[in-house]
Amino acid sequence: MESINLNQSIKPTFNLLKLTFGIVPIVAGLDKFTNLLTNWEQYVHPGIASMLPISASAFMMIVGVIEIVAGIIVLKKTEIGGYIVAAWLTLIALTLLASFKFVDVAVRDLVMAIAAFSMARIAKFVK
Repeated sequence: MESINLNQSIKPTFNLLKLTFGIVPIVAGLDKFTNLLTNWEQYVHPGIASMLPISASAFMMIVGVIEIVAGIIVLKKTEIGGYIVAAWLTLIALTLLASFKFVDVAVRDLVMAIAAFSMARIAKFVK
Protein backbone atom coordinates (compact mmCIF):
# COMPACT_ATOMS: atom_id res chain seq x y z
CA MET A 1 0.00 0.00 0.00
CA GLU A 2 1.29 3.43 -0.97
CA SER A 3 1.95 6.00 1.75
CA ILE A 4 0.23 9.35 1.25
CA ASN A 5 2.32 12.47 1.76
CA LEU A 6 -0.08 14.82 3.56
CA ASN A 7 1.93 17.88 2.57
CA GLN A 8 1.61 17.03 -1.13
CA SER A 9 -2.07 16.13 -0.93
CA ILE A 10 -3.08 19.37 0.80
CA LYS A 11 -0.77 21.72 -1.12
CA PRO A 12 -3.13 22.30 -4.10
CA THR A 13 -5.99 23.22 -1.74
CA PHE A 14 -3.69 25.47 0.29
CA ASN A 15 -2.46 27.19 -2.89
CA LEU A 16 -6.06 27.80 -3.99
CA LEU A 17 -6.84 29.42 -0.63
CA LYS A 18 -3.63 31.46 -0.79
CA LEU A 19 -4.46 32.80 -4.24
CA THR A 20 -8.06 33.49 -3.27
CA PHE A 21 -7.20 35.40 -0.09
CA GLY A 22 -4.36 37.18 -1.88
CA ILE A 23 -6.15 38.23 -5.07
CA VAL A 24 -9.67 38.94 -3.78
CA PRO A 25 -8.59 41.58 -1.22
CA ILE A 26 -6.38 43.22 -3.85
CA VAL A 27 -9.24 43.36 -6.37
CA ALA A 28 -11.74 44.57 -3.74
CA GLY A 29 -9.20 47.15 -2.55
CA LEU A 30 -8.60 48.45 -6.05
CA ASP A 31 -12.35 48.64 -6.62
CA LYS A 32 -12.68 51.03 -3.67
CA PHE A 33 -11.21 53.61 -6.08
CA THR A 34 -13.52 52.82 -9.03
CA ASN A 35 -16.76 51.40 -7.57
CA LEU A 36 -17.14 49.12 -10.59
CA LEU A 37 -18.23 46.10 -8.53
CA THR A 38 -20.48 48.00 -6.13
CA ASN A 39 -20.93 51.33 -4.39
CA TRP A 40 -18.72 50.61 -1.37
CA GLU A 41 -19.91 53.65 0.58
CA GLN A 42 -23.25 51.94 1.21
CA TYR A 43 -21.49 49.51 3.55
CA VAL A 44 -20.19 52.24 5.89
CA HIS A 45 -22.19 52.20 9.13
CA PRO A 46 -24.05 55.55 9.34
CA GLY A 47 -22.85 56.10 12.92
CA ILE A 48 -19.25 55.62 11.83
CA ALA A 49 -19.72 57.79 8.74
CA SER A 50 -21.01 60.68 10.85
CA MET A 51 -17.91 60.52 13.09
CA LEU A 52 -15.39 60.47 10.25
CA PRO A 53 -13.35 63.61 9.60
CA ILE A 54 -13.34 62.65 5.90
CA SER A 55 -15.98 61.62 3.39
CA ALA A 56 -17.20 58.03 3.24
CA SER A 57 -15.62 57.82 -0.22
CA ALA A 58 -12.19 58.85 1.09
CA PHE A 59 -12.59 56.44 4.02
CA MET A 60 -13.30 53.58 1.63
CA MET A 61 -10.20 54.46 -0.38
CA ILE A 62 -8.14 54.10 2.82
CA VAL A 63 -9.89 50.77 3.42
CA GLY A 64 -8.94 49.83 -0.14
CA VAL A 65 -5.26 50.50 0.51
CA ILE A 66 -5.42 48.34 3.65
CA GLU A 67 -7.06 45.53 1.68
CA ILE A 68 -4.44 45.71 -1.07
CA VAL A 69 -1.64 45.52 1.50
CA ALA A 70 -3.37 42.60 3.27
CA GLY A 71 -3.67 40.70 -0.02
CA ILE A 72 0.01 41.24 -0.80
CA ILE A 73 0.97 40.01 2.67
CA VAL A 74 -1.08 36.84 2.11
CA LEU A 75 0.82 36.17 -1.11
CA LYS A 76 4.24 36.79 0.48
CA LYS A 77 3.78 35.69 4.14
CA THR A 78 0.68 33.51 4.04
CA GLU A 79 0.44 32.64 7.72
CA ILE A 80 0.50 36.21 9.07
CA GLY A 81 -1.50 37.46 6.09
CA GLY A 82 -4.19 34.88 6.74
CA TYR A 83 -4.56 36.05 10.33
CA ILE A 84 -4.73 39.68 9.17
CA VAL A 85 -7.40 38.92 6.57
CA ALA A 86 -9.37 36.82 9.07
CA ALA A 87 -9.35 39.66 11.60
CA TRP A 88 -10.21 42.24 8.92
CA LEU A 89 -13.17 40.20 7.64
CA THR A 90 -14.41 39.67 11.20
CA LEU A 91 -14.30 43.43 11.86
CA ILE A 92 -16.18 44.12 8.63
CA ALA A 93 -18.83 41.55 9.56
CA LEU A 94 -19.23 43.02 13.05
CA THR A 95 -19.76 46.54 11.68
CA LEU A 96 -22.34 45.22 9.22
CA LEU A 97 -24.12 43.32 12.00
CA ALA A 98 -24.11 46.44 14.19
CA SER A 99 -26.26 48.27 11.65
CA PHE A 100 -28.27 45.10 10.93
CA LYS A 101 -27.96 45.90 7.25
CA PHE A 102 -26.35 43.51 4.82
CA VAL A 103 -26.60 40.62 7.28
CA ASP A 104 -26.10 38.20 4.38
CA VAL A 105 -22.78 39.87 3.56
CA ALA A 106 -21.80 39.79 7.24
CA VAL A 107 -22.43 36.04 7.42
CA ARG A 108 -20.45 35.51 4.21
CA ASP A 109 -17.57 37.56 5.60
CA LEU A 110 -17.56 35.51 8.81
CA VAL A 111 -17.38 32.30 6.77
CA MET A 112 -14.52 33.76 4.73
CA ALA A 113 -12.79 34.81 7.97
CA ILE A 114 -12.94 31.20 9.18
CA ALA A 115 -11.46 30.03 5.88
CA ALA A 116 -8.66 32.63 6.05
CA PHE A 117 -7.92 31.64 9.65
CA SER A 118 -7.81 27.98 8.61
CA MET A 119 -5.44 28.82 5.75
CA ALA A 120 -3.14 30.65 8.18
CA ARG A 121 -3.08 27.63 10.49
CA ILE A 122 -2.31 25.26 7.61
CA ALA A 123 0.45 27.56 6.27
CA LYS A 124 2.95 26.47 8.91
CA PHE A 125 2.67 22.86 7.71
CA VAL A 126 2.79 23.38 3.95
CA LYS A 127 6.20 23.98 2.46
